[in-house]
Amino acid sequence: MADKSNYTRQSLLHEPDLLVVYRDPITPPKPAPGQPGTLSLFTPIEPEIFIAILSDSHIVAFNGHVDLGTGIRTSLAQIVAEELSTAFDSVTMVLGNPFDVPNQGPTIASATIQITAEPLRRAAAQAREYLLTLAAKHFGVERSLLSCQHGAIHFNSTIQPNDKHHPPISFGALLKGARHALKLDDRAPLKPASDYTLVGRAMARVDIPDKVTGKLTFVHDFRLPDMLHGRVIRPPYVGHDNGAFIGTSLIAVDKSSVAHLPGVISVVVIGDFVGVVAEREEQAAAAAKQLKVEWRPVEGLPQLDNIEQALLDLPSKQRMLIDEGDLDSALSVASQQLNRSYVWPFQLHGSIGPSCSVADAKAGALHVWSGTQNPHSLRADLARLTGLDESVITVTRMETSGCYGRNCADDVGADAALLSQAVGRPVRVQLTREQEHTWEPKGAAQYMAIEGGLNADGSPAGYRFSSRYPSNSAPTLALLLTGTTPPIDIPFEMGDRTSVPPYHYPHRQIICDDVPTLVRASWLRGVSALPNTFAHESYIDELACLANEDPVAYRLRNLPDVRACELIEALVQRANWKAGVANKNPKKDADWCYGRGFAYAQYVHSKFPGFGAALAAWIVELKVNTKSGRIVLERLFVGQDAGLMVNPAGVRHQVHGNVIQMLSRTLKERVTFEDSLPTSREWGGYPVLRFSDLPAIDVMLLDRPELPPLGVGESTSLPGAPAIANALFDATGVRFTHPPFTPDAVRETLKSALLPH
Repeated sequence: MADKSNYTRQSLLHEPDLLVVYRDPITPPKPAPGQPGTLSLFTPIEPEIFIAILSDSHIVAFNGHVDLGTGIRTSLAQIVAEELSTAFDSVTMVLGNPFDVPNQGPTIASATIQITAEPLRRAAAQAREYLLTLAAKHFGVERSLLSCQHGAIHFNSTIQPNDKHHPPISFGALLKGARHALKLDDRAPLKPASDYTLVGRAMARVDIPDKVTGKLTFVHDFRLPDMLHGRVIRPPYVGHDNGAFIGTSLIAVDKSSVAHLPGVISVVVIGDFVGVVAEREEQAAAAAKQLKVEWRPVEGLPQLDNIEQALLDLPSKQRMLIDEGDLDSALSVASQQLNRSYVWPFQLHGSIGPSCSVADAKAGALHVWSGTQNPHSLRADLARLTGLDESVITVTRMETSGCYGRNCADDVGADAALLSQAVGRPVRVQLTREQEHTWEPKGAAQYMAIEGGLNADGSPAGYRFSSRYPSNSAPTLALLLTGTTPPIDIPFEMGDRTSVPPYHYPHRQIICDDVPTLVRASWLRGVSALPNTFAHESYIDELACLANEDPVAYRLRNLPDVRACELIEALVQRANWKAGVANKNPKKDADWCYGRGFAYAQYVHSKFPGFGAALAAWIVELKVNTKSGRIVLERLFVGQDAGLMVNPAGVRHQVHGNVIQMLSRTLKERVTFEDSLPTSREWGGYPVLRFSDLPAIDVMLLDRPELPPLGVGESTSLPGAPAIANALFDATGVRFTHPPFTPDAVRETLKSALLPH
């Protein structure tokens, strides 16, 4: 994309010869109780710009979200270029930096293209309409004679051809001599999808060239003059952020224990926050390792030997989301009762590069370079931590390892800020692998229970679903360790994502049992929707088997969403699905059993009833060795309906990456604990999928350009675990309810199924 170095924010706000579309500054909306959001009351004093057209006709566009490797920088530029009928490479996207972009909340929920792109699209359309009006006045003709083409205003060739008497005029030429500022108006007409030439077409990602050529894009590579290096020493209550011991466990730090080491500049102690600063990185690492720190014994940690029991033992507050029909009566007369429970493990974001940040604290100001997913929230946290006003804190968002949730990126930014404040020089902090693994806010474990059954005709008798998702806001760690923010035991109400199954149950209750955390936990890709879908899709598959029906046909019979049915029917045709009852005639070869499984879901985000993102379905063909427990995925078919795909290539990349991550989470990933502390401290203790484990992945993307775009980033993952579990049942006749399906877990599940009950 073109270089945007020829403008400053102040020039956009005040100089002539350009056009900006803006909105008045607003105070960020306070997040609903128990929901993620930006905890800030900061109101900027300057307008928030969405579109700026410069005097050279280049366009700079602004969005409050960040690109986590999902390709939204590319897709958003396509949207802007499309509405303005200009070249794709004439648009530069600015993402995430709080003083530059509108505050549109955290980058979560696959909501960028589906939701936060909408005002940007409207702003581009408004700019187009304004330029056409300017051109009509310039030429002294009716607007209907003009159109935007190739970054200029042309006479319509069907009415009056462009010739030497009617040459087109560029955007920049129209803007010369005046300043043009438009307040965002949602009523600007959008270009009809039938006229799209950029949106809906595959586009190469604009962020890739700099990455593959080694240009500075990652925060890990960022350096400042006179920069020092810091390391933090975490407390012994590893991975916990709730309890009376938080911020109160430090007894003493012997600073003299590292005073003799080369390069050591300072040892910083604030409450339970301990850090060292040195001239070089290896010097800081050595000092952190040798620093003598005395802590109080940790007491009162929850028992985590049995995650299922720990979840059940948590105090809960029940939220009834849906209560329809007469469920108890329906179940009492069901011809077959079927009650099941499912448990999802704690999992890591598993960012390949440990989190890193650079901070430069000066008198009355702070600048932090960070890989944060939530720049506005981080700025608010830094204000609370340092006592500075948000107006003097700059957060520059840089690329970092992927997380798709909440890893340690904000934590390490706060660490760097404290250390830089203490020494008055720029400080770079990078966490160790052990710190990243053990302290990141983990993807929450989850317990789901279903009561239901079948009627005599094979139809579902009813559905009582309850879910326990232990999570809070995962406050930035330095706020807790320094005592700036007290530990909170307020559960987040986030267990309701896709808590309602897509199938028709005439009598149903959907319940969320909101519970506090067991360990430091926040959101990870799929949030509670992923475990909830695992339960829904495992259960409906078992109903189909009890009804002696094909699992796909049974779903279609009970699925009222026509669009969902169309996706499923297209996928089963592509995969050449042959109808049959699961495990009716299983194929076996020595110790190997073969099976296939199906699952469908739509990701529904936000507080109930929420909003739906893309629809997805999986068909898995696998074999499992009943002696070793090894699972081999042989073929995988994935279908997705995301409505209008702004960049189909980007969607396909997203789906592929999502599938690979989901296979890893289903087959391998689980945080383990000993004495209530995480033992998954490195990759040996937290294995992830290898490329050699991957099957061929056949991706089918339904082309629905006539429908609005739906969020892509999380939806594909939802059907993965139940599709594999259902394939395991088809192969072995045993239901698998506790991922991950490691060889040990497979052997144990098969062994338990043979025991008398």
